[in-house]
Amino acid sequence: MNTKERNFIAIILISIIIMAALDLVNDFMEGVAWWHIVSEGLVILIALVGIFSLMRGSFSLKHSLEEEKQSSKLLRFEAEKWRVQSKKYLEGLSHAIDAQLTNWELTASEREVAFLLLKGLSLKEIADIRKTTEKTARSQSIAIYSKSGLNGRSELAAFFLEDLLPAQVKENIEVI
Repeated sequence: MNTKERNFIAIILISIIIMAALDLVNDFMEGVAWWHIVSEGLVILIALVGIFSLMRGSFSLKHSLEEEKQSSKLLRFEAEKWRVQSKKYLEGLSHAIDAQLTNWELTASEREVAFLLLKGLSLKEIADIRKTTEKTARSQSIAIYSKSGLNGRSELAAFFLEDLLPAQVKENIEVI
């Protein structure tokens, strides 16, 4: 239930309370039967409980929203902190990969394709990014595998990323 709906219901309940209270006072002055006065008092009490429930829900919702905002702010802060901390390592990895690609005597275009292959892009996506044909991207990837002595994309990725695995995972892979 949104804020407008809550406010509308609260206004209706307040109107009921006011009208019932005026009627209750009027009935009391006229000497109406006690059970009638009690029943109108119950209407007022029920409307008050409804308003209390709406207000409590509204305050609870606002409190939850504030907690979520704080949590979101903390997560954004942690993400930015991770980006800053990892930037130097990622740049170092990028330079190391580029050095190895240069060592394999890849052309600038082949190095660019190799990075895109490592990112997991398809040959069609690589061709679109580089504004070439898919056939050109395929030819360049074949040249990369030939010059590096690797048999395909998975071996290319493993060549650079295998050492990033934690020691326990490496041990499990070696067992297989």
